[in-house]
Amino acid sequence: MSEPESYDAGPYVPEGAGLPELRSAAADCHGCPLYRDATQTVFGAGEPTARLVLVGEEPGDQEDRRGAPFVGPAGRVLDRALVDAGIDPDDAYLTNAVKHFKFAPRGKRRIHKPPTLREAAACRPWLTAELRLIEPEVIVALGATAGKALLGSSFRVTRQRGTRLPWSGEGADTVVATIHPSAVLRADDAEREAAYAGLVADLKVAARALAGA
Repeated sequence: MSEPESYDAGPYVPEGAGLPELRSAAADCHGCPLYRDATQTVFGAGEPTARLVLVGEEPGDQEDRRGAPFVGPAGRVLDRALVDAGIDPDDAYLTNAVKHFKFAPRGKRRIHKPPTLREAAACRPWLTAELRLIEPEVIVALGATAGKALLGSSFRVTRQRGTRLPWSGEGADTVVATIHPSAVLRADDAEREAAYAGLVADLKVAARALAGA
């Protein structure tokens, strides 16, 4: 009988490591079954002294292939929204609650599947280590999965987005939640402009928090 599958990345996270060492160690993480089908681990990227950390859900298809977060269509939406909110994307650190792409094959395509709370919890030690090292002033949770990973299973993005939420974890003392930029892409033509405007409005709350307003 095979051993039960582990759901804990903790044993793979080296103590006292810097971001380069964490990124290298994460490449060999088998902390949950998602590593089996993904191309590679997609660790966080960006300014290591960033005042702002943006946390998404999981890598998408292009991120999985290229090994970097937010390099696909949703990333382009996010970059534009950050600029429109008065935030320089180059001053932020980008990461995900889950570091491997979860998908269902459909012909030649790989269709995104949201991670379970168990998978997000298994990957939490990587996010905790990132936040401990970066010590941002503000964290932005992009979507429901990121919000639950940071704030618990009772989090609801529809109720709690666009406000400054207290954070008692590593690094920052403030979390601002908003939709994931992929939600803008999924919106129909009639709703896409409003969805994007809402994303920008929420990011402006983070910008004001960074400015000390």
